Amino acid sequence: MIQITDSRILLVDDDAGVVRSLRRILARDGFTQIASTTRPRHAKELFLQFNPDLVVLDLRMPELDGFAVMEQLKRVMPEGSYLPVLVISGDSSMEFVRRALARGAHDFIDKPFDAVEVSLRIRHLLETRVLQLRLANQNLALEVQVRQRTYQRDKAQEEMLQRLAATCEARDDETGQHTQRVGELAADLAVVIGLPASRATLIRQAAPLHDIGKIGIPDSVLLKPGKLSREEFEVIKGHTIIGSRLLADGHCDVVQLAASIARYHHERWDGTGYPDGLAGAAIPIEARIVGLADVFDALTHDRPYRPAWPRQRVLDHLRRERGRHFDPAICDAFLASAVARTHGRPRSGISPEVAHVAVA
Repeated sequence: MIQITDSRILLVDDDAGVVRSLRRILARDGFTQIASTTRPRHAKELFLQFNPDLVVLDLRMPELDGFAVMEQLKRVMPEGSYLPVLVISGDSSMEFVRRALARGAHDFIDKPFDAVEVSLRIRHLLETRVLQLRLANQNLALEVQVRQRTYQRDKAQEEMLQRLAATCEARDDETGQHTQRVGELAADLAVVIGLPASRATLIRQAAPLHDIGKIGIPDSVLLKPGKLSREEFEVIKGHTIIGSRLLADGHCDVVQLAASIARYHHERWDGTGYPDGLAGAAIPIEARIVGLADVFDALTHDRPYRPAWPRQRVLDHLRRERGRHFDPAICDAFLASAVARTHGRPRSGISPEVAHVAVA
């Protein structure tokens, strides 16, 4: 609990007798943390060292008057803080008082001053200062609580989305890890091409839901070990529409992004993809990234209808599909980065020619 008498008070007056009188008054009232100077040029340095809760200041001083001192102190005061300044001066004309208040003074006392009045004015200003500090501490505590609760909410949301993705993926992926691998791989690739870290994080969270629409595909089609018929493939293609509808009208960024990825991750750069036949930069960049990550992971792991391809065969396939299935710049960035070789964190130092795709 902040107490009035714990306050630090700075006295600035060229008259040593006035400083001694003020010190006696403050000591009588229980104040022990007092700093003072009779050299106004030292006020700023002393202010920074002492960090006072109240400044008591004369205006008529040699070398540097009180108005100049207030201007100096104003420049080093924390922004938005309340630091009371009590002016004690022998000039009490209305113009002088107004000028002092305009420069930052909070109260004004004439010289010669009454000890009781000085004591009351100082206490009044410090009470306001203490209330302000208590309020600031309460606001800080509330901000910490809000950050903690926001973090907990975000982690709970992410866990829920991960579990939802794993549940859907378990139908045609016994390990249930495809969705998570695609999320990590897509986030790494997003960093490689120069997307902001915050966007890469959203992609990592949203990408695992890219195939959520498979929940609406019959097992007879989804789990068929052999080649699909034309009609069956049309049914499979419907998972993009189903997924986007399931995630439609989401209010948070990650769900909105997941809806977009679910719909567009099977579009192709040359316009021959599905469901809408989008081409080139008309395909959202996140869907272009996830589309490549999805193909890479699917081909490098066993599926119900075929064994995993050797890694080099997969990379050769990506090169052949550059400019047809995949965005050329994203494909080049992937093939040139450590992501393609290690499925780990991307290396830094991507060329400007590759990084330009981030704004496409």
